[in-house]
Amino acid sequence: MPEYEKAMRPEDITRLFVERSNAGDAAGVAALYEEDAVLAYPPGQRTVGREAIRTLWEKVLADRPRFEPEHPLPTLIHGDIALTSTPPKDGTGARAQVVRRQADGSWLRIIDQPEFTPPAR
Repeated sequence: MPEYEKAMRPEDITRLFVERSNAGDAAGVAALYEEDAVLAYPPGQRTVGREAIRTLWEKVLADRPRFEPEHPLPTLIHGDIALTSTPPKDGTGARAQVVRRQADGSWLRIIDQPEFTPPAR
């Protein structure tokens, strides 16, 4: 696997995701996840494990979608675990990720909920 820039702050993962996705780099996107991470995507399904996440992103990125940076909400950190989130620019719902600090001080996603909408009232 190529050497990728590491997320040294939890918030770096969102920026790196956008950069790597827009470059069509599915392996680079998957490198932002721990080996046994869980991704709640496609909607209503779960993709488990870095390799399955890479395969999924190869399919998604084949259509060359463009991602825009989104300003993160304040990160909540408790020891080596953090919760990151961003409100989508289109105002529909939210995105949330749980990340874990690695032995080298970098951060990787362990749970990713890339899109969800508020419950109907």
